[in-house]
Amino acid sequence: MYNKFAYLYDELMVDIDYKDWYLYIKSIFEKFCNEPKKVLEMACGTGNLSYYLAMGGYDLTCFDLSSEMLSMAYNKLHKFKNVKILNQNMIDFNINQKFDSVISICDSINYIQDREDLLLTFKNVREHLNDGGIFIFDINSYYKLKHIIGNNTFIEDGEGVFYVWQNYFDESDDIVEFYLSFFVLDKDDKYIRFDEQHFEKAYYTNEIVELLRQASFREIHCYDGFTFNEPNEKSERVNFVAIV
Repeated sequence: MYNKFAYLYDELMVDIDYKDWYLYIKSIFEKFCNEPKKVLEMACGTGNLSYYLAMGGYDLTCFDLSSEMLSMAYNKLHKFKNVKILNQNMIDFNINQKFDSVISICDSINYIQDREDLLLTFKNVREHLNDGGIFIFDINSYYKLKHIIGNNTFIEDGEGVFYVWQNYFDESDDIVEFYLSFFVLDKDDKYIRFDEQHFEKAYYTNEIVELLRQASFREIHCYDGFTFNEPNEKSERVNFVAIV
């Protein structure tokens, strides 16, 4: 779960174009002739996609497990009257209403490390969707987590922030451990260090499809990146569309 990192998240994720991600989601709605009114966003983080969904006029409910991330999201979303922000967990969330679409982006699903917990998540999403509802999410692919991120170290030296990102891929359970050390310049021109540890589970595409079937989704599609092409063995991000 994101703690102090939450306050640096947007600064360090500037390479992600959330507007383009929103437009890709819109294109999925159009492709499947589904124009939802009520949308639920799981693991909304600091609210970057939520902002565009709110601007799009959707009746939006969004939640995250990290209160630190939610505080950042609140700063972006509190002005919208069509947004509700909640503190809940993907595995056992309970909103007590149904939605036309459920969305989760930026490999949040990989943070669910147990297959049974992931199945529970998918079943829970299914229960929160109206008939014909559409579930849109993505994962970091098995290939990316094992061969690109896993067992590699990345260093970033930005303005006022320096961090080292060390990774270890455990082949016994297909889980990659991220160990991040941050050095942040404070107002006294001194660097403050803090560390965070995160874990992502590497899932094969067919594993995800099978779990979605077990959760009773009737139609399942998967795509390479932000396209409508089939994923291949070197796809780094796989997008899924599952319909009730």
